[in-house]
Amino acid sequence: MPSSGDTPSPDGAAPAADPLVAPAVMKFKSCRWRCAPEDGEFCTHRDVLPFAGKNDFKAESWCPECAFYKLRRTPKKRDWAAERANNY
Repeated sequence: MPSSGDTPSPDGAAPAADPLVAPAVMKFKSCRWRCAPEDGEFCTHRDVLPFAGKNDFKAESWCPECAFYKLRRTPKKRDWAAERANNY
């Protein structure tokens, strides 16, 4: 008899993914050195990339104690008109 996780839902959709995300994965996804998602999932830091590589990167192996971690920041929109007024 199949378990409840093996049976598809009535509407035909796949079962939902595990909502719990590992702390290492959360740290990796918030890091400045993470590659753009469309290029793959790996660390681009120059000291990590040669050892970790681009294929089969595992955040659990590299990210928990990473000394190179930097929070990814959202660029702020600059007010060019105010800057020009202050410089002249």
